[in-house]
Order: sequence, then structure tokens, then C-alpha cells
Amino acid sequence: MAKVRITQVKSQIGTRYDHRGTLRALGLGRIGSTATHEDTPSIRGMLHQIQYLIKVEEDGAETAPAATGKTA
Repeated sequence: MAKVRITQVKSQIGTRYDHRGTLRALGLGRIGSTATHEDTPSIRGMLHQIQYLIKVEEDGAETAPAATGKTA
């Protein structure tokens, strides 16, 4: 399953209480902190709720082919 990398880019000071709880549930809490989660509908709903505080990137590590290390 695909993964998403979430980075907090804005302070949680002055935000709603439930938005701060969503940040904690995602494993964030400081500006610049990053967490990786499975791309599920529940996670996407959480990201939508706090989209003004975070930056979301698709984690391409799952789709890249593994290097075998063999030479021809």
C-alpha cells in the first residue's frame, strides 16, 4: 500500500483543540517534524482537517524498483 510523508510547517499555537489532537495522533508536534503513514481514507480525513498546518508528499520508496547490485 502507498505511504504518505507528512511534515508540519506551521505552529499549532492558536489552532483549535481538536486540530492539535489530530497533530498528536499523526505523531507531529513541532514545526519541521515528519511522520510517515499508510495512505488510508481515515488518514486522508485527518490530513484534510489540518491541511493548513502541514505539507503532504507521496512516499515514492514503495514504487521504486529495488536495486539488485548485480553487474552484467
